[in-house]
Amino acid sequence: MNAQIQEFWNLNRMYTALRDELMADLSDEDLAYSPGGSNPTLGELCRELGETQYAYVQSFKTFEVDFSYRTEDSSYLTSVAKLKAWYQRLDSELEAALEAVTNDDVANKQMERGGYQVPVHISLDILREALLIFYGKVSVYAKAMGKPLTQTWQDWIA
Repeated sequence: MNAQIQEFWNLNRMYTALRDELMADLSDEDLAYSPGGSNPTLGELCRELGETQYAYVQSFKTFEVDFSYRTEDSSYLTSVAKLKAWYQRLDSELEAALEAVTNDDVANKQMERGGYQVPVHISLDILREALLIFYGKVSVYAKAMGKPLTQTWQDWIA
């Protein structure tokens, strides 16, 4: 793995650990929660995060980010265990894809993002931003549900 990619991935691991903390504190019933209006359920937000991570996994194979993927597996809407397993698979797949990124790729390729390009390593930074956006949304849901947030979550997000 390219050293620059490794540095960004190590930082992202701390952010995905927050997601894992969240999953440890959720129940299947929590996934059905929606604050009302046109807001999605918590399960829908969690599925969307998985679809986003899938796009990033593929992007480090193709050097193009494509957010069109949608999973057909509706169990991600209702099962914390299924989400945990999916996220673990996606993390492993992302790490494998990153392992294949070479120094030449980092030096000479750009990540296509639908009309503009960014350096390959910056794409991991943008993934981290997607995680932060998800965490901000989940913080609102958790507060509305009266669920306590971990100390790490409070320190980093809330």
